[in-house]
Amino acid sequence: MMSFMRKAQSMWNDESGAAAPLAPARAPVATPAGQGARRPKIGLALGAGAARGWCHIGILREFEAAGLKPDIVAGTSIGALVGGCYAADELDAVERFSLSLSRRRVLSLLDLSFSGGGIFSGARLREKLEAALVGRTIEGLRVPFAAVATEISTGHEIWLRSGPLARALNASYALPGLLEPLNVDGRWLFDGALVNPIPVSVCRALGADIVIAVNVVSDSMFRGTVIGDRNVGDETTDVLAKKVEDVAGRGWLGGVASPTALIKRRLRRGAHDGPGVASVMLDAFSITQDRIARSRLAGDPPDVLINARLEKFGLFDFHRAGEMIEIGRDIARRRLPDILEHANMSDAADRAVTPT
Repeated sequence: MMSFMRKAQSMWNDESGAAAPLAPARAPVATPAGQGARRPKIGLALGAGAARGWCHIGILREFEAAGLKPDIVAGTSIGALVGGCYAADELDAVERFSLSLSRRRVLSLLDLSFSGGGIFSGARLREKLEAALVGRTIEGLRVPFAAVATEISTGHEIWLRSGPLARALNASYALPGLLEPLNVDGRWLFDGALVNPIPVSVCRALGADIVIAVNVVSDSMFRGTVIGDRNVGDETTDVLAKKVEDVAGRGWLGGVASPTALIKRRLRRGAHDGPGVASVMLDAFSITQDRIARSRLAGDPPDVLINARLEKFGLFDFHRAGEMIEIGRDIARRRLPDILEHANMSDAADRAVTPT
């Protein structure tokens, strides 16, 4: 027989990873007579956050170094991408890909869509992921895995638990309005961040006794403030406008100047004209994701919540993976002793790295 204490984790503790007070103890895990206590199943919920999700790679690297191996992995959007590749033993590949990205290469992977489903079709990204994970299915992964997506017509939360891994990951990160939705078994799916940005509930449903959740969308981004004289750069709008300019320069829009100029004006506006359409769309999506995450975590808090403060990184800063991976490593090192103690993993705790 064994029991372990569940921590009442503060919803938004700082990146220092300070320990929270203990909550009332959970019921002990029953074990057959004469046998040793069963190690609790550890679930890892990796949150959405676009480019900021590269931070997940650093966290997983430190977990591996400390001997912490999740028994269940669930992810939403970029969290599904990193978590799915980890479950498929392809973390090295996704890390190499992230570190290979430059501004120019990020732009080269964005292909304008003319179907109306999104600004970009996402076909190039899908093809690369499908080639890297050819033949891999969710059922064949070494650990139970689920990717969260949203069904367009109903708003239902969809847990992708079977079928091609690449298809599930592509559906989970399809930002509405930005990337075209994906048809999976007759359902049109897009980013799961609209329904479950940090899938703690999925880990519990799959049998996790302890859930470690990683939030890469900082709460400080959306706190109330007094309106002042700010002149914040609109990097996302600039990226999209640059892509339109490149396409127009190659004649892909048929050499028609007026539609091209109209698109550019809608994407990139002057400092006194207000934000462009891309910025409005993505900021609205981020605010919605943040509010939904707060609500879901309040109703079903994880046992350990890791918050990554990544305000200095934009949603399209995919080319800054190296910096975010290092931040993830640092955060994980700070939290590991507490996590391993919480999970009653005394053997692994001896190997944990103590932060200096």
